[in-house]
Amino acid sequence: MTIFQKIIDRQIPADIVFEDDQCLAFRDIHPQAPTHVLIIPRKAIPSLAQATDEDRTLLGHLLLVARTLAVELQIPNGYRTVINCGPDGGQSVDHLHVHLLGGRSLGWPPG
Repeated sequence: MTIFQKIIDRQIPADIVFEDDQCLAFRDIHPQAPTHVLIIPRKAIPSLAQATDEDRTLLGHLLLVARTLAVELQIPNGYRTVINCGPDGGQSVDHLHVHLLGGRSLGWPPG
């Protein structure tokens, strides 16, 4: 069981900013920007590489939640969404998650 599943199951506390029947969003405990929220599906998908065609609606929902949260969390000048995939992609928890980062200018390239 991943740390994210434990957050979904309320075994570990988190600063939850959004939840519905498909996903949960909470503030990252090691923020990389003034606003750094993780959006995780309730369905246990290890990474984007393991998502299937049947997950298409869920994946779209995660991005729409990111858009909604950017407005609600007042990130007016732009934001970044990131999905890390695999060890070389920087994924550290084997549960698909979308990072929503904003509140400062974000350089390119990342990492």
